[in-house]
Amino acid sequence: MTGTHTRVATGLDLYNRAAADAAATVIARYSTSFGLACRMLGPRPRPHVRNIYALARIADEIVDGPAAEAGLTPGATAALLDQLEQETHDAIDRGFSSNLVVHAFATTARECGIGADLVVPFFASMRTDLQTQRHDAASHDAYVYGSAEVIGLMCLQVFVNAGSGHPVAPAPELIDGARRLGAAFQDVNFLRDLAHDRGVLGRDYLDVSSAGERARVLARIDADLAAAARVIPELPADSRRAVTAAHDLFAELAARLRAGDGSEERVRVPDAVKARLAARALMGFGPREVRA
Repeated sequence: MTGTHTRVATGLDLYNRAAADAAATVIARYSTSFGLACRMLGPRPRPHVRNIYALARIADEIVDGPAAEAGLTPGATAALLDQLEQETHDAIDRGFSSNLVVHAFATTARECGIGADLVVPFFASMRTDLQTQRHDAASHDAYVYGSAEVIGLMCLQVFVNAGSGHPVAPAPELIDGARRLGAAFQDVNFLRDLAHDRGVLGRDYLDVSSAGERARVLARIDADLAAAARVIPELPADSRRAVTAAHDLFAELAARLRAGDGSEERVRVPDAVKARLAARALMGFGPREVRA
């Protein structure tokens, strides 16, 4: 016996850990690819990124079907989303929520400097899913900002500020890179899910009806991925590999989408290719080149 004792979490510390575990479970259940990317993050940013994506997933599930499957009317679904947003703001203000996922997000927001300027547009985009079926260029851009670019900005706040005690604003070039990487991710998902969004959810985010319009979306994705790749090397070391792996995965998806004609089943990256991309990032290679 050494006489040392392992500290047992109690009180708020225990609750914080339980909340973080709940967020990690949500992510593990919904996305194997994202779970892999999270494991590539260092221990400093990893739980915070999980907390962000867990809240985003809960909001997604409210608007994307499970609430309706449970019997909620459109009005009740909208009210539930409003309640989730209000609880999120309240939790950030007071430092506590009875909703474990909201509590986890709020601990991250308070530590890393995530404020209403990012939370409000996120929920605005989620609310759009209950109100808008067909997007034009302007509404697409507004939706992508709130649903994806602000998630990138939240993660950037984590990469820069987690554990610092005094959150600061990231450099402008990192802000631009985070926004463009988030936009590329979202547009790739829109192209992959085109048939499902139109046929099942009754939504059209891209208004793509010709090969030329599809090519223009892919060109925009390539430009955004290329811009993000230029600043990824400036991220903190404990975040850089995971972001590189995520960038390269979506670059691979974009290349596979370009090789198809849009009529095929949902494009996927084989597990062996995912493993190769992850290994490349872990070895310290920079993001793959994307020709915009």
